[in-house]
Amino acid sequence: MSGHSKWATIKRKKAATDAKRGAVFTRIIKEITVAARLGGGDPDANPRLRMAIAQGKSANMPQSNVERAIKKGTGDLPGVRYEALTYEGYGPGGAAILCEALTDNRNRTASDVRATFAKAGGNLAEAGAVIWQFESRGVVVVEAPPEAAEELAMAAIDAGAEDFETFDSVLQVYSAPAEMEEVRRTLSERDASITSSEVAMMPKNTIELNESNAMRTLR
Repeated sequence: MSGHSKWATIKRKKAATDAKRGAVFTRIIKEITVAARLGGGDPDANPRLRMAIAQGKSANMPQSNVERAIKKGTGDLPGVRYEALTYEGYGPGGAAILCEALTDNRNRTASDVRATFAKAGGNLAEAGAVIWQFESRGVVVVEAPPEAAEELAMAAIDAGAEDFETFDSVLQVYSAPAEMEEVRRTLSERDASITSSEVAMMPKNTIELNESNAMRTLR
């Protein structure tokens, strides 16, 4: 018989869930702040900000958090100034990797990223070394049973999506970045269970890694 309280177990699980949600909120808040600083606080005139706000809504972020992040980005509220950086490198087995970062300390982040690559058996590369192997695409991920996935995919294509893939009960829809919000809105109107929507750098080609290199790359 366990000597641990059921309520203590629930409390630990809730703490873990809250910590995970907090990490997601922190990442999205940084993105909203940077987007507002670079393109202004009007989401209608700032596609990057509009997409960041959509991510916040998908994560059930309170509207007050979104508004505060925008005001920090536009300078209406004091706060840390983040800048967006992209690092390029290779992982174990030669897999090309793009690492996007938001940082308030460029030197510290460069050192941390370089150390992380080296620890896993990879290495940083010069700017431009691997980015040509990727393309910017909108990605909307939906939880959908197989019998509903095809109908949702067709609706997404009518809304401007270019391609889709299914994995068990998950549908991934790909589009041009400018069309992603319309695709997301169309799927939402059909009551699709959207788990994420973002503009991502997708690889044009992939390589197969052996088990050892695959595990090191994931780490």
